[in-house]
Amino acid sequence: MGRVFIAGSINMDVVATADRHPKVGETVAGREVLYFPGGKGANQAVAAARLGVKTTLIGRLGKDAFGAELRTFLGAQGIDLGSVREADTHSGTAIITVAESDNTIVVIPGSNALVSADDVADAPLTKGDVAVSQFEIPLPTIAAFFQRARSAGATTVLNPAPAQKMSAELLALVDILVLNETELGFLAGVELSDTDEAAKIIGVARKLQARADQTICVTLGKRGVLALAGREEFAVPGRAVKAVDTTGAGDCFVGALASQLADGIALRAALTFANAAASISVQRMGAGPSMPTAADVAAVISAG
Repeated sequence: MGRVFIAGSINMDVVATADRHPKVGETVAGREVLYFPGGKGANQAVAAARLGVKTTLIGRLGKDAFGAELRTFLGAQGIDLGSVREADTHSGTAIITVAESDNTIVVIPGSNALVSADDVADAPLTKGDVAVSQFEIPLPTIAAFFQRARSAGATTVLNPAPAQKMSAELLALVDILVLNETELGFLAGVELSDTDEAAKIIGVARKLQARADQTICVTLGKRGVLALAGREEFAVPGRAVKAVDTTGAGDCFVGALASQLADGIALRAALTFANAAASISVQRMGAGPSMPTAADVAAVISAG
């Protein structure tokens, strides 16, 4: 069984719940304020660790109260934090409004902006491991991480969110790209929506492919997942559930997918598992705390 190494962000999510989202310039009354460990890197690490795979997180925390609280939470999940260093700034923070089962998010990078190539240089990656990253740390750091991973024979998984343009060189280092239709459209320079036909979405993914053997997985929420694996294309159907908080659902999917790939599971089965895991997370509040266990996912899959 391989291990999962995640280079990414660690945030404290400050969540305000309300009956509806305010319009620009408007103030609305909220219901409550909640504090949840988050950040795409940390969320994905929690998801993988809770599913039983050995998980190492590489990142930075500030020397503040949030930093201490985040380190305690992540350590309690069984995540290896030996590569999480301190930075002389505040920890990453996300301000989230949850209303009508959806969310808006403002992320302040803080210490995450200081994760450097030096932080990933000594990651003990070997063949069979999975290296995961996202776009909440500097892109040159991700490139250095993936170069190291590929030279070691590890599989690289990139979740390019929040979406921003990346170099062709970075894209070519990615074995498996996991993104939603909006992010795919942004990277490909094409307008896409969640109502577009599967053939159109796959066509755009094919144009984005940097290598003939690259896999692109497009998550479509309740519609499931579309995958382009080299030349092969297939779909994993979605699951109908009542969502209460979609924060972290994509991260749950990525972490669960990485856990399965590290365990040697084939792509289609790994995507089915990840889809089930994400369907559980949206039925719970918070990002990191909403991640399911392997038993949770097994129960959902067996139930059909």
